[in-house]
Amino acid sequence: MPSQPTASKRMLTQLVDLSHTISNGLKTYPGMPSPEIEPHMDHEASRGRYEAGTVFHIARVSMVGNTGTYLDVPFHRFPDGADLAAIPLERLAALPCTVVRVPGVAVIDEESFGGVDVEGRAVLVHTGWSDRWGTDAYFDPHPHLTRGAAELLVRAGAVLVGIDAVNVDDTSGGARPVHSTLLGGGVLVVEHLSGLDAVPADGALFYAVPLKLAGVGSFSVRAFARF
Repeated sequence: MPSQPTASKRMLTQLVDLSHTISNGLKTYPGMPSPEIEPHMDHEASRGRYEAGTVFHIARVSMVGNTGTYLDVPFHRFPDGADLAAIPLERLAALPCTVVRVPGVAVIDEESFGGVDVEGRAVLVHTGWSDRWGTDAYFDPHPHLTRGAAELLVRAGAVLVGIDAVNVDDTSGGARPVHSTLLGGGVLVVEHLSGLDAVPADGALFYAVPLKLAGVGSFSVRAFARF
């Protein structure tokens, strides 16, 4: 029988949850429908199907892909781009990550990434905006990247870019140059992160794995960091 890890060994690895909880009626983005979560079969209704004392709960969940903390892949922006099912796990899990801290910065440009090692990494932009999650203030004009910053990250070889705010783009208008640049360059995007204050600037691994869905360009993830 395999030996269990000792307490001291378990303490060497810390996991930090970077996702928001998805609940019935959650508002992730203005104009997007909220998730509907209800029982398909609850514990009481399952009685009689199994032996006495054995009950189960099966939920029915209806929601758009852009709910809670979610991943965008090229198909989200481009009809001929790779969908969720086409993204290999090595681009979604155990990515070395760099956390760039820009609290109070509304427009995040190239200067914020100057001298930062991003090649082959998940670049997580910590703005502190996630503190507003669950309030109307979360949807106020929010921190976002510029096209120039996105172009720099693509050139420098970033694999994924995440932000703890509403969107990597300025949503005051209809243009989405950051999405277009990042996804067009094969760089994945994670939005609505949380808890980045607990992740070191360097040395952690990032995970953001969605369901393996064909024909879908965005979907919720349980994002977390390990260090």
